[in-house]
Amino acid sequence: MKNTAKLFIMIATALCLIFALAFTACANDGDGGASGGANNNGEGGNQTSGNTDNDGEGGDDIDLGDVLVVYFSATNNTEKIAGYIADITGGTQFELVPQTPYTTADLNYNNRDSRVSKEHDDESLRDIPLVKSIPDNWDTYETVIIGYPIWWGIAAWPVNSFIKDNNFKGKTVAPFCTSASSGIGNSDTQLEEMANGGNWKAGMRFSSSDPKSVVQSWIKALNG
Repeated sequence: MKNTAKLFIMIATALCLIFALAFTACANDGDGGASGGANNNGEGGNQTSGNTDNDGEGGDDIDLGDVLVVYFSATNNTEKIAGYIADITGGTQFELVPQTPYTTADLNYNNRDSRVSKEHDDESLRDIPLVKSIPDNWDTYETVIIGYPIWWGIAAWPVNSFIKDNNFKGKTVAPFCTSASSGIGNSDTQLEEMANGGNWKAGMRFSSSDPKSVVQSWIKALNG
């Protein structure tokens, strides 16, 4: 009986060890955990082409050639989406910066005396000089993705100088906008009419809360 009990204990111990090892293996099969680290989602600053993130949403299967992601962002929402696009495509970001930046008071469209309200009411005030409107190595980019907030149903006018100052012939151009509720409207076609050439794609509207996966779906559709 003693030998039988010892044998039973040995078998039970071995089974417990096997189950413990199996559980440990399952826990480390790619779920990330503490070793996953922060993901590089590119939400700020400029970056060069070729970057992908660490969250499984990299742009390995997306080939739009050399990509330039141009954006004007009044409240950082457009910048956030532009960062996603740069990550997904490995593109270079180019921010459109007005020579006279917009302050919070300037952007108060509820105030009829604010800067944007005056510019809205008087089209002659919408010619906004930029710190730089022609990107470095412009001729090398095959795809240009242009982002802007929607102001009164149209593209925020600081992008107009960029559109007018560059030649888009031979390039694929894809506009996108950000807004709280307004759609993209005719803002994309209005920019196309203003531009010098280019193969323009239909634009896309994003909200500031849209996840990176939604942006990636749009980019994949451009690639299709």
